[in-house]
Amino acid sequence: MSMLPLERQKKLLEYLKQNHASTVSDLASLFNVHEATIRRDLIKLHKKSLITRTHGGAILEKEVHFELPFQERESIQYEEKRKIGIKAAQLIDNGDTIILDSGTTTLHIAKAITDKKNLTVITNDINIAATLRFSDSIKVIVTGGILFPESYMLNGLITDETLSTINIQKSFIGTPALHHERGLTHFDEYLVSAKKKMILAAKQIIVVADHTKLDRVSLHTVASLNKIDDLVIGQELEENQLKKWKNTGVQLHLA
Repeated sequence: MSMLPLERQKKLLEYLKQNHASTVSDLASLFNVHEATIRRDLIKLHKKSLITRTHGGAILEKEVHFELPFQERESIQYEEKRKIGIKAAQLIDNGDTIILDSGTTTLHIAKAITDKKNLTVITNDINIAATLRFSDSIKVIVTGGILFPESYMLNGLITDETLSTINIQKSFIGTPALHHERGLTHFDEYLVSAKKKMILAAKQIIVVADHTKLDRVSLHTVASLNKIDDLVIGQELEENQLKKWKNTGVQLHLA
């Protein structure tokens, strides 16, 4: 007995949740139907924003709708983030003026640059400012803005206005979601503006993210890939993920 369309689409979605991606040909064989039938199923699922259609198949992307509080995020992928901080610090030259975006990974950059000379660090993160406060050779500029107590982040109109007035060498941007086609995205529209202004302010844009942030997409676009120069990420990156990033134009630095 043939499967009803709604039942097949439900099972198709369950299959993609387990396997992330598939081709029309493989799905047709799996469900024992014509490829045209599978294409119609994929169109319907795509219109419901449940999947993304690709040339010859479909993928189920990992959508990000929220982040855990800072204290919980701080311990996740801790060792990878520490290594990313050290690797990212190697991209910073004495005398640079840089932005360190708020976040648990960028905090490790701050910990790794305390011996740098004549740096100016602009940040919207109270933790980062506190980490650098005793360095005699680092000038720290805090953007100001509304304090988010659960993340130590400063954000809002004052933050945006400060970031709009500066011109710097390098911005180090954190993110909950990074995709080899969709670029840098974020789930909270209120936080997008500051990140965009950090990107506009700098000559070189460096995204720092542990490997769990890859292949993820959120609602709001922060920057397309052509705006990103470098990505510093852990060596935990899988081979198939590495292949996806090789032809994007983004320089990878494995920590």
